[in-house]
Amino acid sequence: MSGPGAVEARATTTLGGLVTGQLLRLCQVAGIDEAAAETYARVLTDALAGVAERSLDLPPPAWTFLSDDSTPVEFSLSFLPDGPPALRVLLEPGSGAGSLRDNGRAGLAVVRSMADRWGFDTGQLDLLEDLFLPDDPEGPLALWIALELRPGGVPKVKVYLNPAARGADRAAGTVREALDRLGHREAYDTLPPGDGHPFLALDLGDWQAPRVKVYVTHRDLRVSDAGGLSRMGNGPDTELLEGFLRQTGGYDDGTPGPEARFDRRPVLTCHSFTRTTGGPTGFTLHVPIRGYVPHDGVALDRTAAVLARHGVDPAVLERALAAVTPRAPRDGRGLLAYVALAHEQGRPPRVTTYISSEAYEVLPPVSPPPLQRAASGTAREPVPGTSAIS
Repeated sequence: MSGPGAVEARATTTLGGLVTGQLLRLCQVAGIDEAAAETYARVLTDALAGVAERSLDLPPPAWTFLSDDSTPVEFSLSFLPDGPPALRVLLEPGSGAGSLRDNGRAGLAVVRSMADRWGFDTGQLDLLEDLFLPDDPEGPLALWIALELRPGGVPKVKVYLNPAARGADRAAGTVREALDRLGHREAYDTLPPGDGHPFLALDLGDWQAPRVKVYVTHRDLRVSDAGGLSRMGNGPDTELLEGFLRQTGGYDDGTPGPEARFDRRPVLTCHSFTRTTGGPTGFTLHVPIRGYVPHDGVALDRTAAVLARHGVDPAVLERALAAVTPRAPRDGRGLLAYVALAHEQGRPPRVTTYISSEAYEVLPPVSPPPLQRAASGTAREPVPGTSAIS
């Protein structure tokens, strides 16, 4: 199934043209002024470099873990009850490179260029360069950049790194070593058990409390296990987390606890550290909603219910989806990739929705729905092709 890039090809013939158009329209939804939006559009095309000029008639420049259809850009909106949502864009600046090593080096150069432009320090990233950007890297990614877009044209910057860069069998050790180097020597032992570490992230630049974030994969997670995932003090209670999982996973119909589980795409948790002693000060639960719906119409309904439960008007999300694509939600699956519930100490919980650009492909609806698994219980969707990290 062709993506919106084909739909918009009469007016938009390049990847850069498509994603900047999406970004500009999302900035209107998020209440970002026109001048700042234009600045961010230029920042996006500059970061993508030559890939931005690539025709949408061509296949993706390379496979990327960032999205299901290998678009090297993903958007997200973070909602609080009062005020406009926070808009973010995630990108892989090295997506046109010929190797994973060159991909990482290109991404690092873009980060340093942004640091020069906006006057922030890359010291923490420099401390970790040999761990995450070795000469012969492995794994599904090298370096991603997320920009949290604000009025005024100066974003907040985050970088995402691959703990498996020196080998998947060394990922846990790489995360522990990175935390130690950054001064968080007690942090690793506070993490919940899981099935791997897909990302480590750093806040760079103008953050009130810069975070080091560690992600954990949880395969076959049962809703009834949600209460043991958060390790932050005064964090979310079990009832809230289980309710979120039931709503997003389609289990709010009274499905018994042992049967309410995420056995297709895995759930992710993110644990944020802003101090060098004690446990995490932030916790986020990411649900890959596209793996548990027949089409985006159902994903939108479930996400709208989550937003309403947290005091947010779901109409804003509907406008955001319309800003990204003209297609009807029920005509595809994956436009809403993830839904996340985030908690930080001293702040109300926020709901984040991850929106796919779909430049190259739209996943078709499925029938029967994903929750109606084969009798053998072996039906699964592939894990690659998702970020859920902003």
